[in-house]
Amino acid sequence: MVIRSLPVSGSVSFEELKKTNEHSAEYWSARELQPLLGYSQWRRFEDAIKRAMVSCGQSGNNPDYHFAGAGNMIGTGKGAFREVSDFHLSRFACYLIAQNGDPRKPEIAAAQKYFAIQARRQEMSDAMAILSVWKSASRRVRSLKRFLVLHVMLAYRIRCSEFFMMLDTKVCMAGWVMKG
Repeated sequence: MVIRSLPVSGSVSFEELKKTNEHSAEYWSARELQPLLGYSQWRRFEDAIKRAMVSCGQSGNNPDYHFAGAGNMIGTGKGAFREVSDFHLSRFACYLIAQNGDPRKPEIAAAQKYFAIQARRQEMSDAMAILSVWKSASRRVRSLKRFLVLHVMLAYRIRCSEFFMMLDTKVCMAGWVMKG
């Protein structure tokens, strides 16, 4: 079974909570992410955020780049508004919160699984891209070798057998020059 997104809380999934700022950078509001990860109290969720921030710093990353402090205005019971603390989180910050959250919560376990699957998908995608580039470069190198061999032979007006005797090499059927 492949999980394509974090579990849905109500009708909202992890990817649906994503926002973009004026610089087109994606981020998630910690306040909106909190119920999705199974936290009913901000103070408990904030503890997980603080552990994630420590983890971020210990891994050599600047937490300020991934956990941007923000404030939200919320309505109170009598029509007034007050500001509450919030964070704008990068995808990496969301991952770290899932890794540092309460492992007894099924939502945290599902989030950890989601990020593990996404990391594996990215690894596979990167590997396929590298393989594609390598194959393309390999074909170009092979063509370049053939081109150079032919031009050296033409430039010096020598036969193929004489050329490879000079190099003490053999040519395989695919055109590779191999030490013999």
